[in-house]
Amino acid sequence: MLDYQAVKNWDFGEIVHSYTTRDTMLYALGIGIGTDPLHAGELRFVYEKDLQTVPSMASVLGTPGFWWRDPRTGADWVKLVHGEQHLRLLKPLPTAATVVARNRVLSITDKGAGKGAIAVIRRDLVDQTSGEDLAQLTNVTFLRGDGGFSERSGCSDPAPQPLPAVPERAPDIEVELESLPHQALIYRLSGDYNVLHADPAVARAAGFSRPILHGLCTYGMAAHALLKTVCDYDARAIRCLSVRFTAPVYPGETVRFQLWRVGARSLHLRARVEEREAVVLNNGIVELA
Repeated sequence: MLDYQAVKNWDFGEIVHSYTTRDTMLYALGIGIGTDPLHAGELRFVYEKDLQTVPSMASVLGTPGFWWRDPRTGADWVKLVHGEQHLRLLKPLPTAATVVARNRVLSITDKGAGKGAIAVIRRDLVDQTSGEDLAQLTNVTFLRGDGGFSERSGCSDPAPQPLPAVPERAPDIEVELESLPHQALIYRLSGDYNVLHADPAVARAAGFSRPILHGLCTYGMAAHALLKTVCDYDARAIRCLSVRFTAPVYPGETVRFQLWRVGARSLHLRARVEEREAVVLNNGIVELA
């Protein structure tokens, strides 16, 4: 059973993460940028000339790893699902840097026995050299096997505010991005080595026909869709990107990103795999500079 006090007061320590321009280019390749090697916009993220960093790369910097597997959490980590990802950029990410990450658990909500729990984890990224704040990230985790923990601890936090639904009208912008058959194998080199995304036997045991794409890879593809459609491939244009993960993508599938304008600098976002009629990202919120 999940231990509320242990998880809420988890000491992650400061995580120092150094990355190079090679890592920056590898991340961009891992989310599918560079499939058109003649496109000047895409080259700005995969070629050292005038290099930029994809804003969503913040999601792989300073991560605490799969700490839920530590038995002290008491969590049923096998049933854990990454539910939402939120990112706020305070300034453009450098193309190479050493960052300091400070992670902390903001809340743990008991939805009730048999209904699971929700944990919200915050990460702040700081440039070690300049001391400047770079980004704030929030990860919402659904703990499907840990509902009812408050019956023992007597503690449960208010649930986080849900992301708003996308409009019920037709989207203003749509763009399709093809994922590569081997994209998960490239993306995992940015730090997430979960074998579910590489080993066919493990994927089948988990109920999938083959390895699936990392959710944060699909998240990175959403950033690419924004760069392509509304940002003119300028990384400085994206300030915030929040999404809910609703279904996996299989490497090689085409993802259709749908955008709704709600003002000069705000959009709603959804992503679909049409051949399976699957919504893979939903309730997305975007803020532009």
